[in-house]
Amino acid sequence: MAEPTVEAAAEASDPPPAPGAPGLAEASGAVPGAPEVFEASGPGLRAGLEAILLVVDEPVAEVTLAQVLERPTHEVAAALRELSAEYTAAGRGFDLREVAGGWRFYTRAECASLVERFVRDGQQARLTQAALETLAVVAYRQPVSRARVAAIRGVNSDGVMRTLVARGLVEEAGTEPESQAVLYRTTSYFLERMGLRDLSELPELAPFLPDDVETLEEHRQ
Repeated sequence: MAEPTVEAAAEASDPPPAPGAPGLAEASGAVPGAPEVFEASGPGLRAGLEAILLVVDEPVAEVTLAQVLERPTHEVAAALRELSAEYTAAGRGFDLREVAGGWRFYTRAECASLVERFVRDGQQARLTQAALETLAVVAYRQPVSRARVAAIRGVNSDGVMRTLVARGLVEEAGTEPESQAVLYRTTSYFLERMGLRDLSELPELAPFLPDDVETLEEHRQ
């Protein structure tokens, strides 16, 4: 009689899995259809996309998002479309739209009147010192980029610029030829609130900007 081989003996020693026992995929923790969770090294793809898109002022390309999140572009593109469809289906107050070669959050059309009312009511609130300084920089250096405003003030001014745009005091004015940075200028509403006929009636620069601004400007020129 032939003796059993080593391979046959090994197979015979491994009993089949009991009914109801977890398979290989379950044992490894991979559960099909489960929602994405935070990874040990950082947030998941969808969470990362949401976090970035919440702070951008203009559409961001899929390639750029893929580079920041260190994920393949096709995965980022698929996740963006899934998120967009989910927000629309859920009837959220915002949409995730693909516009001008990039992605950005936008207020849903049905909620536009509420946002307008909120912004209009906010016009009556007084501007902070930071907002006044930023507005003065834009008024006297327009058209000017956010980076330029931040360099003059010495602090990041992105949030303040968003407030001024929302209040209708500042608006986009094209892009800088070299850097493609968005430029900003004051609006006709700014002139109305200041009681000016045009920018030539702006008062002297010193009372509105930090004491060292003119010195900084001289060094930069």
